[in-house]
Amino acid sequence: MMLEGKVAIVTGAGGGIGREIAIAMAAAGAKVVINDIGASLGGDGFSTSPAEGTKAIIEQGGGQAVINTQSVAEWENAQGIIKTAIDAFGRVDIVVNNAGILRDQIFHRMTPEEWLSVINVHLNGSFFVSRAAAEYFRKQESGSFVHITSTSGLIGNFGQANYSAAKLGIVALSKSIALDMKRYNVRSNCLAPFAWSRMTSSIPAETPEQKARVERIQKMGPEKNAPLAVFLASDAAKEVTGQIFAPRMHELFLFSQNRPIRSVHSENGWTPEKIAEIALPAFRSGFVPMERSGDVFSWDPV
Repeated sequence: MMLEGKVAIVTGAGGGIGREIAIAMAAAGAKVVINDIGASLGGDGFSTSPAEGTKAIIEQGGGQAVINTQSVAEWENAQGIIKTAIDAFGRVDIVVNNAGILRDQIFHRMTPEEWLSVINVHLNGSFFVSRAAAEYFRKQESGSFVHITSTSGLIGNFGQANYSAAKLGIVALSKSIALDMKRYNVRSNCLAPFAWSRMTSSIPAETPEQKARVERIQKMGPEKNAPLAVFLASDAAKEVTGQIFAPRMHELFLFSQNRPIRSVHSENGWTPEKIAEIALPAFRSGFVPMERSGDVFSWDPV
């Protein structure tokens, strides 16, 4: 019961990874706010059924949960999500920013609407909900944010400029929260999940290589990500903040963050020609390969 007495908000908790995190947090003793608008993968439509399904599972296990169906993509709604926790349970201790949609498209065909819709839910939504919770976290001098990022942003992927940009932006948001709110004992970390869910079901599976990749992902259920989320939300992780983790089947990864890896110096300064002659050859061996997540995580889940 690592979360006994705590109140957790999990956005996008109507299915997949969000549902499993909400269930696991309830099993660990937390009272849970299930936020989900019940939309399609692309963000269209509305239904209370997904959130009601999660609530039923939590209550069957003896836990307590309430439902909020407001979209994270609006500031007023984010405040309403936090208010749901306060009204129902009197406090808020944990925020899991998991809500998301997909509008995959190759970059040169991506429309402004496809870009904005994904940025609004993932990045703006993570900011809005975190910012609304921050007032309570600051006053009580405690709290934990767990932001769901993706290796599509950390490493890269085809046809996901909007999603990748949002997910890498969440990493910077999390680090800024960790720095700004450390004085209030508020922690902020990122989790990059590996799982077969609605969010990964759009991965192409046409070529033999693509089919092999999908088969690897299908081995990983969304529940494999929940233990790490519970740990990061708990007091057992009180010294952990500003970090990026990934659970993959039975593996756990800690990700590096951007740091200088090589430097060159010219006492008389640089010209474009000198950069081409001296700096480029010195830097070339340190260039990051043009890889995607599937290239980096090329072995079978273990």
